[in-house]
Amino acid sequence: MIYLVTNRKLINKKNIYKVIEDAANAGIDAVILREKDLSCEDLYTMAINIKDILSKKNIPLIINSNIEVAKKVCADALQISFGDFVNKNVDFQGKVGVSIHSIEEGIMAQNLGADYVLAGHIFNTSCKPNLEPKGIEFVHKLSKSINIPIICIGGINKYNIKKVYESGASGVAVMSLIMESEDVFQTIKELKISI
Repeated sequence: MIYLVTNRKLINKKNIYKVIEDAANAGIDAVILREKDLSCEDLYTMAINIKDILSKKNIPLIINSNIEVAKKVCADALQISFGDFVNKNVDFQGKVGVSIHSIEEGIMAQNLGADYVLAGHIFNTSCKPNLEPKGIEFVHKLSKSINIPIICIGGINKYNIKKVYESGASGVAVMSLIMESEDVFQTIKELKISI
């Protein structure tokens, strides 16, 4: 499984809807709408438009952080931080994914009912330049510690994606590589071929 995590500020020439359309045509498995700076109203509008594109190919829409928008658009899943998952009453009917950064968080997320974890960052990434990556061994240990799906994020590309899967991941999430790509369709196809 390959998830696209959005960040419209990384797009070079196209708009976000063209990127989503190209990703859908290339066979992306899910889209995590992560546009934290948008107002609820603007995020809702964007989510409706993206859901319309994705629904034609039965691709799940996951909303990052904003429970209200996730409910309003009937998103397939909600992606939230570990802190929010542990400290807030998450009242959402769809699947809930939890962002984690340690084995302990992964175990706790599973025990508290998370449907999957988003684990990272695995490799060096421009999004988190001053943080040490978790590495492949982290994925391996995590996969031995929990039974729910592990989606890995951070610096994943066609050269290292296979290692991530071989270490026990169920899928990967990619932001910069796809959002900055001049050819989104080809970039996703190359990732899929490299698995």
